[in-house]
Amino acid sequence: MKILITGVHGFVGSNLVKALSKEHTIYGLDIISPIKEGIRYTFSWDYLDRDGGIPDVDAIIHLAGKAHDTKNEAAADVYFKVNTDLTKKIYDYFLAHDSIKKFIFFSTAKAAADKVDGILTEDVVPTPVGPYGESKIAAEKYIQEHLVADKQVYILRPCMIHGPGNKGNLNLLYGVVKKGIPWPLGAFENRRTFTSIENLCFVISGLLTKDVPTGIYNMGDDEALSTNELIEEICKSLGKKAHIWKLPKGLMTGIAKIGGALHLPLDPERLRKLTEDYVSSNAKIKKALGVEKMPVDARVGLQKTLESFK
Repeated sequence: MKILITGVHGFVGSNLVKALSKEHTIYGLDIISPIKEGIRYTFSWDYLDRDGGIPDVDAIIHLAGKAHDTKNEAAADVYFKVNTDLTKKIYDYFLAHDSIKKFIFFSTAKAAADKVDGILTEDVVPTPVGPYGESKIAAEKYIQEHLVADKQVYILRPCMIHGPGNKGNLNLLYGVVKKGIPWPLGAFENRRTFTSIENLCFVISGLLTKDVPTGIYNMGDDEALSTNELIEEICKSLGKKAHIWKLPKGLMTGIAKIGGALHLPLDPERLRKLTEDYVSSNAKIKKALGVEKMPVDARVGLQKTLESFK
C-alpha cells in the first residue's frame, strides 16, 4: 500500500515508519522534512492545496496534533487550531480523493473521559475536561458527521503510549526512581492502562490490511498496572530495590492540600492524577482484528521502553 502519515517525524510516526515501511510505501506530511530511511518523501501542509501536489495513496494515518500540556501553559485556541482544524483539513482531503480508502485518526482516551469509574469502553458518552480532550472530541465529531459508505474510517483512543524514543511522564518517573527517591503513595493501589508502541503498530497494520468495520476503537495493552507495579518494573530495569512507602492516604491528602496552597509540586490535582484508576478495555479492537490477545505483554513492553531510557 501507499500510505500518507501526518506528524510522521514524531515518536509514534517514527515507530510506525519502522514497522510499516518494509511492506508499504510511506509518504510523510509534517512541519519538518528531514530525510529518513523508510520515508519516500515528506511534504509540507501547503501541498494539500496544490493539484497533484501529493502522490495518490491508499490510506492516511493522521497523527499530527497538539499533545496534552501537563503544565497547562498552552492557550486553548492552539489545541483547536491544531487538533480540530488540521484534522478537518486532512479529512476533507481524504474525502475528496476517491483512491484513498482508509483513514486512521489518532484521538485520545482523554477525549472520552478525564476520569474512569470501572472500565472505559467505546460506548461511553464523551465527557472530556479541558481543551486537549475537547479539541479531540470536536475532531471526532466532524469525522463522524462526514462518513461515506465506500471508505473505512477508524478513530483510535489510545491510553498512554510508550516505547523507545518516548519523552513524557514515564521518563520523569524513571528519573525520580533512578535517583533513589522513595515513592510515598504506595497506599493508593490504582490501576492504569498503558499502550506499548509495538501493540499499537500491530493494530495499525491490522486496520490497514484487514476488512475492519468503520468505528471508534480504544487502544491499550491487555493488562492494567498499578503505579506501584510500574515502579517495581523501573527498579527491575535499573537493578535496584523498590522503595515504596505506604503512608496513610489521609496524611498524603493533607500534604497535597498544603502543597496546593503553597504552590508546591504535590497539590490535590497532581495527587489525583498520580493515584486515580484509568482502565480502558481493548476488547472491541481485538474482536475486530480476530485476535484473543495483543502480541506484547504489558510488562514486556514496559521493559523495552525502560531499557531505551538507559
